[in-house]
Amino acid sequence: MEWKEILIRYGELSTKGRNKKEFINRLRDNIRYTFTEISPLKMRTERDRMHIEIENDEQMKVLMERLPKVFGIQSFSPVAVCEKTLDAMKKLAIEIMDDFKEQQVTFKVEVRRSDKSFPLESHEIQREIGGTVLSHYKNLTVQVKKPEVELRIEVRNDAIYMMAQVIPGAGGMPIGSNGKSLLMLSGGIDSPVAGYMMMKRGVRLEAIHFFSPPYTSQNSLEKVKDLAYELSKFGYKIRLHVIPFTEIQVLIKERVPANTTMTTTRRMMMRIADKVREEVGALGIVTGESLGQVASQTLESLTAINDVTTTPIIRPLIGYDKLDIIDIAERIGTYETSIQPYEDCCTIFTPANPKTKPKVEKVNYYESFTEFDDLIERAVRNRELYIFPMKKQKADKFEGLL
Repeated sequence: MEWKEILIRYGELSTKGRNKKEFINRLRDNIRYTFTEISPLKMRTERDRMHIEIENDEQMKVLMERLPKVFGIQSFSPVAVCEKTLDAMKKLAIEIMDDFKEQQVTFKVEVRRSDKSFPLESHEIQREIGGTVLSHYKNLTVQVKKPEVELRIEVRNDAIYMMAQVIPGAGGMPIGSNGKSLLMLSGGIDSPVAGYMMMKRGVRLEAIHFFSPPYTSQNSLEKVKDLAYELSKFGYKIRLHVIPFTEIQVLIKERVPANTTMTTTRRMMMRIADKVREEVGALGIVTGESLGQVASQTLESLTAINDVTTTPIIRPLIGYDKLDIIDIAERIGTYETSIQPYEDCCTIFTPANPKTKPKVEKVNYYESFTEFDDLIERAVRNRELYIFPMKKQKADKFEGLL
């Protein structure tokens, strides 16, 4: 069986109006970026679907493996091709429907006949192919309305194109179609899920992480890098900004009442994130906070944290149950990395009885005795930048010769 192309269906993109072409072009560019190692891809876009031409088996394997993670795709189907004879069509139909031989399923044959010179009418093709498939596979039954499987045949000028398998895509919108935001990536379960959900809505992300050595280990930083890499698999690169936070965090512990240190720590993080956001041209800050999950995520605490910025703070998990968040983390492949037992800066210096209902005016008063501005500027200036996926280093052909 010869696979000729992959047909991609847009889903939500189909509801767009005059700017629909911009969304389709963004999806096309994201697919090309995701598959640079098998480029150039031959692609053709239409109003409600896209076609990727298949040139070899390796290309087909890579596309089938990673297309389900590209946002903006509702579903896709591998398309086989045969010559324009009835015998060839029957043979190909049997090969394609072999994927369903172990199941009791309903099916129908759907025909599109763009080559009007083809000698058989659409209903004749349906009857011939349907009869052949039914006689070969006794587990199949015909159902015209809402069948479980549609064997789709397109009679084009150059050949017969046929498909039956419909593979779900990631859905959502193409990354980059709804601007850019900065994700506060802690290393826990929640923040990667929050990032995933924003990417699904078409938001391009950069990430920021606060690193406090020696209180947090190099292993904790490597864990965050792994999470950034996992998020980059969904169709766009992730730039990770690592902030040296030890100096600020130690000062907070020394100068602010113990039960308020958690709130002040989050406020300093937010101030730093806002400066980085402005530098990189992001429009919002994304966090993994879920209402009431911990002391710093009560409505009063979130109000106190928000007080240091006028930038939109996007919290896509705000109403989610923890078990629901874990389910998503497992599905997207970040959970096992997130639960590695390495502390991040949010879990060190944690007070025994943190304030769950901090007052904004009191927090401002406690912080007024310490000059944080210069420390914040220095932390932003001294940050390290990592880009995922990392480019593979080319081997030095002269290495080892001297």
